[in-house]
Amino acid sequence: MPTVTPPGSPPDVVDALIARVAELQRTQQEEDVKGFLALFEPDAVWVTGGGRRLIGLDVIGEFTRSVLPGAMADGSVTYTVDHVLFIAPDVVLTGVNQEYIDLKGAHVSAGLPSYVWRRRDGVWRIIVGQNTGVPEEMST
Repeated sequence: MPTVTPPGSPPDVVDALIARVAELQRTQQEEDVKGFLALFEPDAVWVTGGGRRLIGLDVIGEFTRSVLPGAMADGSVTYTVDHVLFIAPDVVLTGVNQEYIDLKGAHVSAGLPSYVWRRRDGVWRIIVGQNTGVPEEMST
């Protein structure tokens, strides 16, 4: 179970956000571009693992359509929520441990992304995503 700040934050919201991160993982694993993009707000900001800042769903979509298909040909990725930080009742950050594995299940690389989610009309979507790779000497 992730750490949660502040303590006593609504467990149903924590569970909902863990489920959204699981959906993010699923869309990556299945190379589901449409499902992946459905996780974003129209005005989202996404920083790729390579450090490229993408602003707005159109730009995020263009990038995603160019990189996600075929991305899992040599392996897969897992996401584990490590921390949940309530910024406001409808704005929450999830700190995630990310691991890329090869087709045999061996560790390839790791990341520590942070996703800021905003709830509108009862649906949590990413408003800001920062994908940070972990240097290999720190990820094993």
